[in-house]
Amino acid sequence: MTWFGSFYRSAVGKKATMAVTGIVFWGFVVGHMAGNLKLFSGAAAINEYGHYLRQIGYPLVPHHLLLWTARVVLIAALALHVHAAWALTVTSRRARPQGYAVRRPQEVDWAARSMRWTGVALLVFVVYHLLHFTTGQAHADFVAGDVYHNLTVAFADVAVAALYLVAMLFLGLHLYHGLWSLFQSLGWNHPRFNHWRRAFAVAFALIVSLGFALVPLAIVTGLVGG
Repeated sequence: MTWFGSFYRSAVGKKATMAVTGIVFWGFVVGHMAGNLKLFSGAAAINEYGHYLRQIGYPLVPHHLLLWTARVVLIAALALHVHAAWALTVTSRRARPQGYAVRRPQEVDWAARSMRWTGVALLVFVVYHLLHFTTGQAHADFVAGDVYHNLTVAFADVAVAALYLVAMLFLGLHLYHGLWSLFQSLGWNHPRFNHWRRAFAVAFALIVSLGFALVPLAIVTGLVGG
């Protein structure tokens, strides 16, 4: 921990921490998206998937133990990711307390310039999402354990579906620039394969954001649950 504390205090350490925690989120969103797409296999399939997550590892380990372990890891990764981003922003502003007379952004793409704002928006969305589908306080008719019911009731509301679709747009932008930056933060940066980095970042961001968006789109248009 002493080594990590010394490393984390540096800008390089914070960027590397953001990269590593980004990899954790990378794995999580792929698994979460794949699980959500079980909606298209019917109510039994996605409800069985939800039950599996709650019982994974049983009887070798107690009920919910591995699920809560994963949640703790994700919460810790999120805390580190958010703190590192905030600390780097503060350091950057302190390095130049007086703003530019004319601002000419060095980053040419909008995803890079909006990275902080999409991050904040996604953080707020995650809190809402947990209240919506995990604890149920933000859901109109939450039924514990009935994933299919909770999804189809929620996304039948056009406003809720639209909110999720906007959030998925932000997720795609954040994933794209995050993945592009991740390789650079970990030192995997070379002109010979940078075009592959960009292609991978674009493809991954599109697949994940569109994969998530298919669920509210299918329900709100009546293709599923109508």
